[in-house]
Amino acid sequence: MNIKNLGRIAVLAATALCCVAAVSAKKDEKTRIAQNLNIFNSIYRELHTSYVDSLDSDKVIRYAIDAMLGQMDPYTEYYPLQEQEDLLQISSGEFSGIGSFIMQRDGKVVLSEPQWGSPARKAGAKHGDIIIAIDGDTLPKGYTSADASKRLRGKSGTEVRLTLKRPYATPDSIIDITVTRGTIRTNPVPYSGMLNDSIGYIAITTFNENTARLVKEALLDLKKNPGLEGVVLDLRDNGGGLLESAVQIAGYFVPKGTRIVSTKYRGSEHEKIYKTTQKPVDLQLPLAVLVNGNTASASEILSGSLQDLDRAVIIGERSYGKGLVQTSRPLPYDGLLKLTVARYYIPSGRLIQAIDYSHRNPDGSVARIPDSLTNVFRTVAGREVRDGGGITPDIKVEKPEMNRLIYNTVADFWAYDYATRYAARQGENMPSADAFVVTDSIFDDFKAFIDPDKFQYDRLCESGIKYLREAAENEGYMNDSVAAEFARLEGLLQHDLNHDLDHNKPELIKLIDHELSSRYYDEGMQVKRRLRGDLDVEKAVEVLMDPARYNKLLGK
Repeated sequence: MNIKNLGRIAVLAATALCCVAAVSAKKDEKTRIAQNLNIFNSIYRELHTSYVDSLDSDKVIRYAIDAMLGQMDPYTEYYPLQEQEDLLQISSGEFSGIGSFIMQRDGKVVLSEPQWGSPARKAGAKHGDIIIAIDGDTLPKGYTSADASKRLRGKSGTEVRLTLKRPYATPDSIIDITVTRGTIRTNPVPYSGMLNDSIGYIAITTFNENTARLVKEALLDLKKNPGLEGVVLDLRDNGGGLLESAVQIAGYFVPKGTRIVSTKYRGSEHEKIYKTTQKPVDLQLPLAVLVNGNTASASEILSGSLQDLDRAVIIGERSYGKGLVQTSRPLPYDGLLKLTVARYYIPSGRLIQAIDYSHRNPDGSVARIPDSLTNVFRTVAGREVRDGGGITPDIKVEKPEMNRLIYNTVADFWAYDYATRYAARQGENMPSADAFVVTDSIFDDFKAFIDPDKFQYDRLCESGIKYLREAAENEGYMNDSVAAEFARLEGLLQHDLNHDLDHNKPELIKLIDHELSSRYYDEGMQVKRRLRGDLDVEKAVEVLMDPARYNKLLGK
């Protein structure tokens, strides 16, 4: 037997051994699965038959399911039949109900924001209304916003009676309204229009079955303006949705057949490629895309692909970094499992997933991938981009950090409650959305509304001085002169609420404006008003109106 035949025999033998090992490993895995399921069933059976207290089987098994899925990523979730409405709403963009956001506050259930044009708003519901009873049933102590939401949702055309307490209207103002439930549709493009004579703007809040069509309609409408020189696509706070919708919108700006994203499943040989399939709307129109830390998933596909293809300048803050693909699988008894099945990769080949859920810290937590472990990729023009951390903007816009006074103003509902009182006193008598401004008199009224004794300060300065004083005493540095300096410093750093509110006036006016706008103007006008003084928008307009800078940023 020659050497060549011996080699062939060795290769065949090795191949056979590998196959045997693979089959054996697969068999061992199946055996382990069967054993573990048997152990789980036996434990549950013993608990059910012998545990000192009776068990709620649905609750116990659901807890076990959630604990198991908790070891995966947060997007892999189990939905029994009664919890599937929210999942279906994401893709369809609609649901049936009264059309109001609901929050739980101080042990009460509150209609926090009846949506514009919703059945709740048409029936007379207002921001801040406290739900006392539903269909005559007084809400018991401990009743949650989730409990109320289940009662308020229902088939379109059915009625629900609400007893409400309206703050600031009159003392103990109790009203009854009857709301006819309707189909509530999410508008994924709440506003589009011209920012100035030459730059257009389109806000995209989610990707559902209607988003691509509405974006195209908005784009074509903007193009009717003969002076149009650029468009801003606003994807800030857009958490994603349907991947196909993002691909279709990308196709409006790049040639037909362009690769936008690919999804890779377990086993690298399984890959699905998404390419644009329609004739583009405009291949030359300059684009700026706005992103922030809440721009995720399908929004990152759109912004990231336009960046990789050197088709748009990305402006704002680094995006969230969700590069995982989910699909729904049917389960027994009409359940659904939303399951992460793949990762998606944009045209440069990079994965933008920022958190590695497969590697956890000892305490079970996960963290973002360090910048030092990310990899360099190249755009079509050769620009450097990186993976593992979302979409990094071409232009980062620095914004002032929220200080503690602003945070507490929001967290403790001072701006929200002021707007509720303002609306109760003002009634419907308000200027148009384009004319209204938060005046100095409104700001002064807001300051007077805040009770200094109830305003919660995070007393960081006082805590710091206390810590430093204790350290000085422990180290033996405290004497009369040092103590006097501490006393002087404490006097200088005493909080003056009136001064602090004036110091933060620009940001507080934005908060007040936002709350008042949500009570008086529709969603589109609210978006339009928020664009005033928007640093990201101002930067986008600046870049789009400077062709030389725009082209340089894109490597042209």
